[in-house]
Amino acid sequence: MADIPDDESWRDWFQHYGPKLLLCARQWTRSLADAEDVVQEAFVRFWRNQRQLGGEPQALLYTSVRRAATDLARRNARRTAREVRADGGLGSIEPIFHIPLEGDDRRADIETALRGLPEEQREVLVLKIWGELTFEQIAAQLGLPPNTAASRYRYALAALRDALTAADCHG
Repeated sequence: MADIPDDESWRDWFQHYGPKLLLCARQWTRSLADAEDVVQEAFVRFWRNQRQLGGEPQALLYTSVRRAATDLARRNARRTAREVRADGGLGSIEPIFHIPLEGDDRRADIETALRGLPEEQREVLVLKIWGELTFEQIAAQLGLPPNTAASRYRYALAALRDALTAADCHG
């Protein structure tokens, strides 16, 4: 999908890709509300400043979501530090998935496994699975060779498989 000419097409496009952008944003934010804000901010930035650029809007929007999440994290860093000191911790962590996956225990296992991945592996996994980007697009977004993106993806899948197998054995 190269250039999208009108508002109606963008609405359709966003209805299709918005949930995927939200899942990606959720990996880089602390809550669903933050992820929703990040996606909205990224989409508005893209609409105002980048939609005239050539190329695939999907890849550009994932980059915009990632940047918006980073900006949000920076804006909230001081406030978060104060809350942690005052609260003694972050409290409960919101679930990533809001759809039941074989019960709450399985969802919790998957979320724990995802959070346990190194950031660079989780980032590639999210962009590949939920973002539906190619390794070439992921490599361009993250500034690394496509083979490195593919390797991080394979390592992430292996680590998830190991973590979920261990959780199944202990469950």
